[in-house]
Amino acid sequence: MAIETAGLGKRYGRSWALRDCSLAIPAGYVVGLVGPNGAGKTTLLNLAVGLAPPTTGEVRVLGALPAGSAAALDAVAFVAQDAALYRGMSVADMLRVGRSLNRRWDTERAHGRLAELGIPLRKKVGELSGGQRSQVALTLALAKRPQLLILDEPLAALDPLARHDFMAALMAAVSEDGVSVVFSSHVVAELERVCDYLVVIQGGQVQVAGEVEALAAEHHVLTGPAEQADAVAERFPVVRDRRASAQAHLLVRTADPSATPPGWQLHPVALEELVLTYMREPSASALPGPRPVRDEHAKAATS
Repeated sequence: MAIETAGLGKRYGRSWALRDCSLAIPAGYVVGLVGPNGAGKTTLLNLAVGLAPPTTGEVRVLGALPAGSAAALDAVAFVAQDAALYRGMSVADMLRVGRSLNRRWDTERAHGRLAELGIPLRKKVGELSGGQRSQVALTLALAKRPQLLILDEPLAALDPLARHDFMAALMAAVSEDGVSVVFSSHVVAELERVCDYLVVIQGGQVQVAGEVEALAAEHHVLTGPAEQADAVAERFPVVRDRRASAQAHLLVRTADPSATPPGWQLHPVALEELVLTYMREPSASALPGPRPVRDEHAKAATS
């Protein structure tokens, strides 16, 4: 497993940023961690990297390594949203800092990658564009030759072109090194292009997790007569329930889409709609099983 947690929680004062998080993220995937601001994404990643101790539970990386242990630090690279780059230093100086802080370091790869990107080693970090700084941060992480690369909102401050270039570089590294990647973002369209595993977090708890293709195949929208909706909802795990006066729209999770009730139609669900549903409806958690959620606004509008 790339990251495995059991009963993981983190409390700051009286508030829980993360609570009762049990999660198993397999190795070998590009994992998208998505959720609204304040959902607990950064807290989860900080705990996985070892930047903070948990209040409850435990987190291990790459099989059985305790997060933050010497072995884990050698094998895990981390890029924060505000990359730890010293603006007054040259790029070459930043590489020397990276080399001094890590027991495993590939200087040749770092220099070669920056040369391919056209980023001069003599230039100060503060003189680089936002996209170039993000590439320097990624280069520092990849120079460790990590087995697991964790990125916390790496695209938040970048323009569309810089985001595209960053993701292209990231996917090239995945292809070359076979590194497992976990990165958080709130831009669902970017996740859909590159991720093959998805974790949705909201309110400090995991709402749904799984392979993207499997989640898409397991979720469907059933549309049919509103007067039959209660009976249909008893047959399927309902994630979202929207009803008008005559018709109901139920987003359900089922491994058997062929069991569509007579008089009802089955429709596929786009990844963005699926993610937004779990983000908006934390009570619809599919861990261990989703619970019906009524859209009271839709009912009120037609009553």
